[in-house]
Amino acid sequence: MFKSAILLVGLSLVDKLGKEKPSVRLLKLETYNAYMNMAIDEAIARLRSKDRTVDTLRFYRWKPSAVSVGYFQNTAEEVDLDECRRLNVDVVRRMTGGGAVYHDYNGEITYSIIVKEDRLGIPRDILKSYEVICGGIVLGLRNLGLDAEFKPINDIQVGGKKISGNAQTRRWGTVLQHGTVLVDADIKTMFRVLKVGKEKISDKLIKAVEERVTTINRVLGKKIGFTEVYEALKGGFEKALNIKLHEGELTEEEKDLSRELYEKKYTRKEWNLERPSKKLVEFL
Repeated sequence: MFKSAILLVGLSLVDKLGKEKPSVRLLKLETYNAYMNMAIDEAIARLRSKDRTVDTLRFYRWKPSAVSVGYFQNTAEEVDLDECRRLNVDVVRRMTGGGAVYHDYNGEITYSIIVKEDRLGIPRDILKSYEVICGGIVLGLRNLGLDAEFKPINDIQVGGKKISGNAQTRRWGTVLQHGTVLVDADIKTMFRVLKVGKEKISDKLIKAVEERVTTINRVLGKKIGFTEVYEALKGGFEKALNIKLHEGELTEEEKDLSRELYEKKYTRKEWNLERPSKKLVEFL
């Protein structure tokens, strides 16, 4: 059962009021490199703030695999950059806070939801809003047969083990939350690219992580396709937020701004490796 009733706030509110469910654009599961993934998220948020695009839920994968660091982190302290180069792992800074994350192309789906503030019943209180939005992941995982639950502040667990981490930022009058869903896990590579400690990578260390983190495949005892996970998560978000998803595509303006952010911000070492300058932070 849910630990809080907050997740259920959006489930019946619209129906009780006799109104039509809010419509949210769905950008189907696609694969981009790390820099374009973050550029697209920001482009949508900026244009949504100006009412030049619509509330959006998107799903994506990372190719090549990548590390994303939180907005406030020192990249060199968190990431083994030499090892990333050797393994062809991209490194990108997110708009959102939180810790460094390894995004495995073969083991993860990422979602992002970008909406105007005060839309879809999302609370202004950030801690409460995490629970409401993460309800989409919780119900999506339950669609797959996993006994998922929200774990404050921003994690989702199955059997007491983390299966999803999430981060949020609020800028320009919009809410942008994105998060990971672990389908599988390459823990050895994760330890190679992240500076998680000075301990030597060993079976004991890997086992310790496996006691705290799990994946869809591990829980189900079988391999599951990304398309099946994507379909389950779509249904979870529709139910949790009481919305109607309609499949769409990026507009030409979103594509243009994404390319500009990609070239002038997200592929630049000044953003990814150094403390971001005010100019790069604001960009426009």
